[in-house]
Amino acid sequence: MTQIIYDGSYEGWLTAVFEIYEYKFKDVAFAKDETSTALLFCNKHFVDTDHAKADRVLNGLQKRLSNSGFSNLYYAFLSEMNQIEETLFRYVQYVLASRINIEQDFSNSSVLNVQKAMQLTGKESHRMKAFVRFKLTKDNLYYAIVEPDCNVLPLIENHFKNRYADQRWLIYDAKRKYGIYYDLENVSTVEMQFDANSSSSKFLAEICDDNEEFFQSLWRNYFKSVNIESRKNTKLHIQHMPKRYWKNLTEKIPDLKSRK
Repeated sequence: MTQIIYDGSYEGWLTAVFEIYEYKFKDVAFAKDETSTALLFCNKHFVDTDHAKADRVLNGLQKRLSNSGFSNLYYAFLSEMNQIEETLFRYVQYVLASRINIEQDFSNSSVLNVQKAMQLTGKESHRMKAFVRFKLTKDNLYYAIVEPDCNVLPLIENHFKNRYADQRWLIYDAKRKYGIYYDLENVSTVEMQFDANSSSSKFLAEICDDNEEFFQSLWRNYFKSVNIESRKNTKLHIQHMPKRYWKNLTEKIPDLKSRK
């Protein structure tokens, strides 16, 4: 068994796929860093991300997959499902070994699992477009904190760039400790340590615009006013807005004045 250690990026994983074929490794397992203890007694192969190698793998797959099938690989990778790298590698092996398109062969476990991972990421990215709630800081930066199950920031950046083209904003993924920042021209990836749990009124008063508390209260009041109690369907509500998102939704957070 060979443990393939890469940097966690999609390009890094593609480079790893190239080198598995290059060095003719047989049984492999992937790890994002060398501290992984999943395999204690095995050979280790360290991968340096090489865009030329990654592009060669992409070009080979693009010739054998439809446009949607090609993009599904990236979506599946971003799902971060358990052992998704191994699943995708088996999928790639199947693609490259077949003379026909295998995208609809759901009798194959790798094809089926890639489809499930892709759907999970797609659903999560769609929800994030609706569940991002911005707050305005004193230096006119709109920021939002999210904690999606899948790594969807790369998939939603164009949506927010087009929708909020006239304001600076930052969407921070508290789970993965990085964010996407728009400076009125370009979107860039930023890595930062940010205390996403700092929700006290004192903390908010220090960083937020003076009118932010007022606007958040307006939004909560609006949300309450359009909520018809007699038509309340909690089960359906949770289905469309799962509880794991509530901690970062303004309308689900008690009024700032009630915080200690």
